[in-house]
Amino acid sequence: MKFVFDFGGVVFNWKPLVLLQQVLPHRAVDEASARDCAAAIFQGFHPTSDWALFDQGGIEPEDLAHRIAPRTGLTPDEVRTVIAAIPPHLVPDAGTVALMDELRGQGHQIYFLSNMPAGYADELERSHHFLDWFEDGIFSARIGQIKPNADIFETAVRQFATAGVPTVFIDDVQHNIDAARPHGWQGIRFESAQQVRAALSPLLLV
Repeated sequence: MKFVFDFGGVVFNWKPLVLLQQVLPHRAVDEASARDCAAAIFQGFHPTSDWALFDQGGIEPEDLAHRIAPRTGLTPDEVRTVIAAIPPHLVPDAGTVALMDELRGQGHQIYFLSNMPAGYADELERSHHFLDWFEDGIFSARIGQIKPNADIFETAVRQFATAGVPTVFIDDVQHNIDAARPHGWQGIRFESAQQVRAALSPLLLV
């Protein structure tokens, strides 16, 4: 069996409201204002958003800052602060890392499929040895494709050779899970490593 993991929010911590309250406390003074700030900056990570273009490798961080600032009322320096703060925010989820190690120990293959800007991907590869555990993986910026668009799943099916092989995709975003199903993947929406472990139990017994 093959398992495909998302990175942000699954393998790595991703809590944008917490992040914004830490780095822009004068803008994100409480949960409500942090939520508004996140919505303005990230635009729900919609495939046509500024951040999605960044995730696809279409723009550099400085260009991103100058796109976001005028439409949000943030200064370019504030946006630069958010952009720079994300890599150290992406701390590994110990439970997910342990689960991946167990799956490998049982003889399963693990892969990753992540919407991730190139600079962040480079930093993760430099900083975390367990990325060597993956048989293969795709960072969106390196191929110019992005979830939930069909083309990135088509690329992943070919690259990971999942056609005809039972494959489970673990992601924290439901529309990504939904987009994976037509490509033959089962999906589990991530809430916690413990929840995913419980959901996997009947599959691993088949």
